[in-house]
Amino acid sequence: MAITLSQHNYWDLFQEAEEQRAFSADDFDTIWKYPWRLGQGYWREIRLRDGVELAIAHYQLHDAVTMQLPERDHPLEYSFHLAGGYKNHQNSARAGQYSLCGSGLAPVELSEWVGIEQIDINVHIAPELFTAWLNQTADTIPQELQHLVKPSSEIYYNRSGKTTSMMQTAVQQILHCPFQGITKRLYLESKVWELMALLVEQELKLHENKNTASRSYPLKPDDVDRIHQARTILVQRLDNPPSLMELARQVGLNDCTLKRGFRQVFGTTAFGLLHDYRLEQARQLLEQRRLNISEIALAIGFANRSYFASAFRKKFGVTPREYLSGYRNSA
Repeated sequence: MAITLSQHNYWDLFQEAEEQRAFSADDFDTIWKYPWRLGQGYWREIRLRDGVELAIAHYQLHDAVTMQLPERDHPLEYSFHLAGGYKNHQNSARAGQYSLCGSGLAPVELSEWVGIEQIDINVHIAPELFTAWLNQTADTIPQELQHLVKPSSEIYYNRSGKTTSMMQTAVQQILHCPFQGITKRLYLESKVWELMALLVEQELKLHENKNTASRSYPLKPDDVDRIHQARTILVQRLDNPPSLMELARQVGLNDCTLKRGFRQVFGTTAFGLLHDYRLEQARQLLEQRRLNISEIALAIGFANRSYFASAFRKKFGVTPREYLSGYRNSA
């Protein structure tokens, strides 16, 4: 029987099992027993430095698990999947693949584990550390990598790809680290940045290929019409938007053309456009003063009022309540 949990409830299960937490010989390396309600195995957290965290997981699920994720600020993150994987409406990755997420705003989504056995390594990197590692700032980062470091008001970048042989070697070296103490921390962090370098190389190649494709394959007038049709479908389904693949099928395009088309026509992704449209609708509903803030949040597809308030403030500079108060005073 499939299990669906909120992100908060999922991590609460780990807190319930806190008495089963064990530290290794190094205090920066913590091993958690996987919650028995969901399966068996372990989740290992390794704090390499402030802003760089490595997790290694190996567990078997009793049943399929789906997590309800709220809208949230997202760090730079990558995962390598050795068994199992995940899928959601934006992306998927399975054994033999990696997933890469830039920093920015992660939308409300359902993420489903694929397979009973799960083995992966996961890394979180604070965006300011990533830019410092590149010897850049947020303002000077090369254009071809800017999508990896977006502000919290913009939808984050999310992609999966095939794990290369060089990546596989670094992953195995992490899993079989022969050191302890400070040497272990230094060794593991060097491998984390080695993997990041290999991922950056893949991003640079993709950027080059996309630029070549955009120059070689401009959108046809009929494709532009279909892109506008896709936008209409999205805004008509604010509370239950289709997946990218479903949207592409509905308008008769492949998903690559749909992605490229949204960026060329609207200057953003499909779900970036949807996010901005929701917030603009919220602003108009606030001005109409027919619904309260909680009702408006639900009407435009935000299940959590606090996340709605945070997203609204990031876009308009004030909370919904402050906006409503200011609009009343100026009316």
